[in-house]
Amino acid sequence: MKQLRALCAAAALAAGLAVAHGQIAAPVPLAPVVTVPGMPGVPDPRNLYSETAAGKLSPAVAGHLERVYVPNRGDNTVWVIDPVTLRVVDRFRVGVNPQHIVPSWNLQVLWVANNAEGRTDGSLTPIDPRTGKPGPSVPVDDPYNMYWSPDGRFAIVVAEAYRRLDFRDPVTMRLLYSIETPDCAGINHADFSIDGSHALFTCEFDGGLTKVDLVNRRVVGTIKLSRYFDRPDVLEILERPGRKPRRMIDPVLPRSLVITGTPMPQDVRASPDGRRFYVADMVSDGVHVVDFATFRQVGFIPTGIGTHGLYPSRDGTKLYVANRGSNHVHGHRRGKGSVSVIDFATERVVAEWPIPGGGSPDMGNVSADGRYLWLSGRYDNEIYRFDTTNGSVVRVKVGREPHGLTVWPQPGRYSLGHTGNLR
Repeated sequence: MKQLRALCAAAALAAGLAVAHGQIAAPVPLAPVVTVPGMPGVPDPRNLYSETAAGKLSPAVAGHLERVYVPNRGDNTVWVIDPVTLRVVDRFRVGVNPQHIVPSWNLQVLWVANNAEGRTDGSLTPIDPRTGKPGPSVPVDDPYNMYWSPDGRFAIVVAEAYRRLDFRDPVTMRLLYSIETPDCAGINHADFSIDGSHALFTCEFDGGLTKVDLVNRRVVGTIKLSRYFDRPDVLEILERPGRKPRRMIDPVLPRSLVITGTPMPQDVRASPDGRRFYVADMVSDGVHVVDFATFRQVGFIPTGIGTHGLYPSRDGTKLYVANRGSNHVHGHRRGKGSVSVIDFATERVVAEWPIPGGGSPDMGNVSADGRYLWLSGRYDNEIYRFDTTNGSVVRVKVGREPHGLTVWPQPGRYSLGHTGNLR
């Protein structure tokens, strides 16, 4: 034991001397991530986004057109934008209420999720990324959003209206089995653990977050989120019955206000090391931080009004946060929309990019080279191209109520769904 302590002390002394002399010690190697069978390995346990770096395109996307595909929920169309010229080069009709455009796990198809809100004729429309043209739609129950199991075996259709996850054949979309999520009203967006064993889904209509065990096909649990997670005094006030004003005076900080509305979590993304998950909240105006292992909220990062979409930078150091400019599902034109930039390492906002004249940035993704962040303007019938070097904005007019646009192609080996959650 004495010899072991001596060796440890010597190692610590050597490290200290290296730092003192300006040498940077090599990082301690991490144990390899043991993934679920069939899931591609994790090359860098410190950065699960390592394979989505700028320009790191898979051979699978060779010959795919460089395009921005915009689903317009209000007029049942997809508009196709040339990202170089910023011109609309095509438009076509799809199913009812197209919500998101989802790259397939193998990167060969872009699926338009048409959930037909309040109706029974939901569908998925395939787009060939080599031609940019749509194929015949496939009938599917309420496909508000869609993801893929990390091993590529299943399409996971988020049947929001039914509080259910439908696991389907990734090619034919035939239903294979479902996981009920009764405690998750408005099940919505998701991201996956670094090993592919679990997924976290947001519950838009009751302020929750649900953890799903994909291996054993069951819900592990559901927690409630709050920007006041560490303020029992405020939580006690919020839990009292009866109507409350939208904002109240803080009981401890008289010059501060308390947001009383039920949280409305939206997009969710994992930290580069997979230990934490960040959850955008459209009512709380910020990002909740949840520890994956304990499944507890450990932080909250204020951003902007109507926090909605989350997109990692191509170098995996920043998180772009789209603030829609309204706390309401049906917002108003020219709101105080913006993008906040969070540094993953410090969990602090390091930049704010407002939209001159107002706007409603919603969903989208980052260009393959990392230079631009493309977002739909949900309430303004336009899309935005943010320059990630300085936050400047260019607008392009599109159809009515654009939602989950995707930029294609994107770097990465495989897609986990949504508008391009690649790894």
